[in-house]
Formats: sequence, C-alpha cells, structure tokens
Amino acid sequence: MSQAAKAQQLLSLHNNGKLLILPNVWNPVGARMLQAKGYSAIATASAAIAESLGYSDGEQLKLDTMLDMVTRIVRSVDVPVTVDFEAGYSNVIEGLQENITRLLETGAVGLNFEDSWGDSKYLRPIPEQVERIRAVREVAERRGIHLVINARADSFFAEGFSSDEERIEDVITRLNAYIEAGADCVYPVGRGDKETLAILRKRISAPINVLATAKTTSLKELQEMGINRVSFGPYIFRSLLAKMSAMQDEILNMGEYGIVMDGIWTGGEVKKYLIEGKE
Repeated sequence: MSQAAKAQQLLSLHNNGKLLILPNVWNPVGARMLQAKGYSAIATASAAIAESLGYSDGEQLKLDTMLDMVTRIVRSVDVPVTVDFEAGYSNVIEGLQENITRLLETGAVGLNFEDSWGDSKYLRPIPEQVERIRAVREVAERRGIHLVINARADSFFAEGFSSDEERIEDVITRLNAYIEAGADCVYPVGRGDKETLAILRKRISAPINVLATAKTTSLKELQEMGINRVSFGPYIFRSLLAKMSAMQDEILNMGEYGIVMDGIWTGGEVKKYLIEGKE
C-alpha cells in the first residue's frame, strides 16, 4: 500500500463509528505485536521513545534519533503509523516545514501536534498555532499525502486560568480553530471524565482523541459517547518499567527466580515479532 493510501486508511479509521484504540509503542517489536494482534494502526509515544533511550520528553531527544526510531517502526509493519511529533521540533515555520518533510520521508502518515512549550505550562497564541497547522498541511499536500493531523490542546495543563470553566472554553475555542486550519482530529489532553467529554463532544464536530489514564471513562463508554480515538501515551512503557524495577529489587535482595521466569516467553514466541535477517 502506498503512503498516500495508508494516510487515507488512517483517516477513515477516525470516521467509521468504531473507537480507534492506539496502545502507543516505542520500538518495532511493539509495533509488530500490535499488528499481529489485529490493531488497525500504530501510534508512537514521544515520551516512551525518549525515556526508553534515557532522556526526558519535551524534544530533548535529537530529532535525528526520533526519526530513526520512527523509520524503524514504520518499516516493521504494514499498517498506518501516526507519530507523536510534539511541537514539531522548531519554533519557526521554515524549520517546522523542513521537519514535517523529514517526518513524511519516514513513511509515517499521521502526527500528534501540540500547542504548548515549557512542559505544557505555556500555550502558543491561537493565531500562531493555526499558522503552524496550516504550514504542516501545506507540506503534506505538496507531496500528495493527506497527513492525518491530530491537533493537541494543552489548556488543561497550562498556567494562567482562573477556573475550570475557563479552561474548557479555551480548549473548545482552540480545537475548533485548529479544525478550521486543517486538523483532522483533536486532542484535549488531560481530561477523560464523562462530564467534560460530553461537553466537548457536543461542541466539537471533528473526531476527538482521549488519553487513557486511571481516571478515564471506560473504552466501551467512550465509544458509546461518540469519542473516536483513544491513546495510551507513555503509560504502557512506564507500567512495564515498574515491573522491571520490581524484578530488579527481588534479584538484588537475593529473592526467588520466579518473578522473572514465571510466564516468560520462549525465544520462539518472541521471534514471531522479529524482522528476519540482518539489519
């Protein structure tokens, strides 16, 4: 399937009446596992990729390093891949467009694109972010690819709001502006409760992405509410990291082998998700 066809396939997954579930990955083996289990698309998590390599999220990882991992993930599967591209790794339009070109060269067909900086404390002015979304769309259109833009609004994290109602209104204003600018899906990150999502669903016509957390409405309820997409960010990676830490503690304390060996996969079971041959 061509890259342009994969982009259209990813777009259609947001509008087929089913909840698009994206357990974000950070490496090729995770991507291949999801494809083998029947997931229709793959999403990366910038935080999981960065943290797995020993760095913090927030564009602290070199763009070259991020794009190398994205390329490996894209090449490892046949289904569409959408990338958590943070804020585009550039504050200027020219640099942003160059980076989007490089992202498209990996074979990716979608991206998360956020509107904040400073660990989500500060929001870009809406006109500035609108211009940036239009710039992303322009690059993709020149290449004949409908890059699926998932526009993220960080109002629930940012400073400067005096009430929860003010935050919700800012999210709605931002997301509707981003849709007008060319976003295909919007991402009001930071809220997954039924009450807030009901307000957003009523006042936003485009597909909505929700981040899964311990407090997020259940997957079945999200689908019933008309939410289109749910992603897990870095939480699967961090959950596995917690299990790894527990294993290390047990070993350090001269404990039993069972914490590592019980339920362990054989080499053959792992091999099902590996690429054949040399790199």
